[in-house]
Amino acid sequence: MIMPSAVEVTKASDLEAQRAGKDSVMIRQGAVVGKSDKMCATVLIAKARCSSAVHHHGEQETIIYAASGKGVLVTNPDDDTENLKRHELSAGDFAFVPPWTEHQEINETDEDVVWILIRSGPQPVVVYLTDWGGSEAKAD
Repeated sequence: MIMPSAVEVTKASDLEAQRAGKDSVMIRQGAVVGKSDKMCATVLIAKARCSSAVHHHGEQETIIYAASGKGVLVTNPDDDTENLKRHELSAGDFAFVPPWTEHQEINETDEDVVWILIRSGPQPVVVYLTDWGGSEAKAD
């Protein structure tokens, strides 16, 4: 039997920055967080000419949907910092980031990049690193 549940809507006007506030060059806004045991969603806004720290999402799988702009997802697929892989994402593109995969988001343009991030957990996990293959760093 199917049990009815309440639908919850998050309006764009209600999105709030999760880190460093609206003055940050990488703004992460919680969209659907803590509503499900299995998934969460955030909006990433990368301001012009900026990059995130190198990081991973622990055990979480991540799907990225490029909503607007042209951004770059850099990954370290072989734990070999000499062979970092660049994935260019334009509006409408999707990317899948496996658990523990080190990566970095980069905006090399003069326009904002907006990505929607869906993760396999109720809260987003972000583990910042000192560098590719580096140790865990303190979040800002």
